[in-house]
Amino acid sequence: MNAHKTAPFPWKTAFPKVQLHASSLVISMLMAVFAVQIYSSESKPAPAQKPNIVIILADDLGWGELGCHGQEKIRTPNLDRMAAAGMRFTQFYSGAPVCAPARNVLLTGLHLGHASIRGNRELKDEQGRPVEGQQPMPAESFTIAKALKQAGYATAAIGKWGLGPPGSSGDPNMHGFDLFFGYNCQRVAHSYYPPYLWRNQEKIIINTNPIPGHKKQPDGPVRLEDYQSDKFAPDLLISEAVDFIEKHSKEPFFLYYAPIEPHVALQPPKRLVESYPESWDPIPYRGQCGYLPHPRPRAAYAAMITHLDEQVGKILQALKKAGVEDKTLVLFTSDNGTTHRSPQDTVFGVGGVDANFFNSTRGLRGFKGSVYEGGIRVPLIVQWPGNVPAGKTSDFPAYFPDIFATVADVLRLETPRKLDGISLLPLLTEQTAQLQRPPMVWVFPEYGGQVAVRFEQFKVVRQNLSRRNPGPWEVYDVANDPSETNDLAQQQPAWIDKAIQILKREMAPNPIFPLVVPGVNDTGQNNKRPQ
Repeated sequence: MNAHKTAPFPWKTAFPKVQLHASSLVISMLMAVFAVQIYSSESKPAPAQKPNIVIILADDLGWGELGCHGQEKIRTPNLDRMAAAGMRFTQFYSGAPVCAPARNVLLTGLHLGHASIRGNRELKDEQGRPVEGQQPMPAESFTIAKALKQAGYATAAIGKWGLGPPGSSGDPNMHGFDLFFGYNCQRVAHSYYPPYLWRNQEKIIINTNPIPGHKKQPDGPVRLEDYQSDKFAPDLLISEAVDFIEKHSKEPFFLYYAPIEPHVALQPPKRLVESYPESWDPIPYRGQCGYLPHPRPRAAYAAMITHLDEQVGKILQALKKAGVEDKTLVLFTSDNGTTHRSPQDTVFGVGGVDANFFNSTRGLRGFKGSVYEGGIRVPLIVQWPGNVPAGKTSDFPAYFPDIFATVADVLRLETPRKLDGISLLPLLTEQTAQLQRPPMVWVFPEYGGQVAVRFEQFKVVRQNLSRRNPGPWEVYDVANDPSETNDLAQQQPAWIDKAIQILKREMAPNPIFPLVVPGVNDTGQNNKRPQ
């Protein structure tokens, strides 16, 4: 079957002009192998009182952009208090370096070598024009929401989705969520004043004068008010989340809250922009690196993170007000690292973000879109009063697939056989300090094509796999060299061989998101390591 040939999908009646790869059917069959629908025969008794589960997933929040991680300019008091009340992980990784695949890994517990969604593939019509939505998850994908719904939980996804439009196989209501409210399409989420949001399959108009997420203003005064409208979408999202907690406080619930901050465009509330020093911004941002202009870009970026922090505070306060704070496991993380640099400007990165000014990566190499540490190492803060001790920090290496495994362990659910993560519950509750860490895997076909494998303290990386001249294998001792400045490939060739063997075992074919890795899945070279 030609992986690049297109054919209509069964949900074409809902989107008559949208077409997907015919090989989506192949993915569905593959996912039948790797999907986590199959359970072990040994059942575990459920706990007497089921805890609520809240996962908060920030959008493009950098490793160093929280006060509890050393940030000195941006205020994040609620997240800092959450870290003081629970456990903070210093070597935690996203499942992918960009939005959609990271979310797929988080929800399914499958790493990028097994995931159905491995990139930000946009849907297009028969003329090749973009339409709303990204590549849908296969219908048979087994998500954490499906597992919790089967366990009797009320479930909601509020915020940004990016895993398939309404009516498709990737519709959030198809994957265990009773309620979806927010942005279905990642491109629509580029604006904080969009024309509409979705409530399940219903399009809710919120702005009759919406603000597009992209515009350049080469000259003239840049005014904040010119890029704002009536309804600020994040206010609607957090209101919905608080309402969900209040309505379901008497029963077990799962809230997946995925706000769009601090993903650009820069459109935070004026009151927060004005709370940061005017001296930060001697020049405006005029949209030269994409997204929207802003008169005070540094203050605006800090304001977006502070606004994200305010939303976290409102969720924690809602749990306390409902009397379920001690009954709720809350996990806060980010889908990938800080917004990357832009060749269009020496100061501003994409969307006007100045990561250097804020020391957003705290010395980590790379940004969003990279499998270097700066692209995939993200915060993880876990709060569960009475269960997770306060004020603890862990340097145990962990990543997105572990979250599903941990929640399954917390609830004593029957463990899906094909989850790629491990339960962090023993670590969270200090039952034992000894956990066996399986290798962590990233197979990312975008941004030139990249793979990474972390085992023990080492990470093996290869870049530019989709380009004419793929880069060499690189080896880093990331536990002691988190900035990945000292390539040990020549001194440690055995680690390259080990990474190749891991990828051979863990990298399943994916014709929608293909990637050829020399020595792993290329023809005739599987038995030797490329030089």
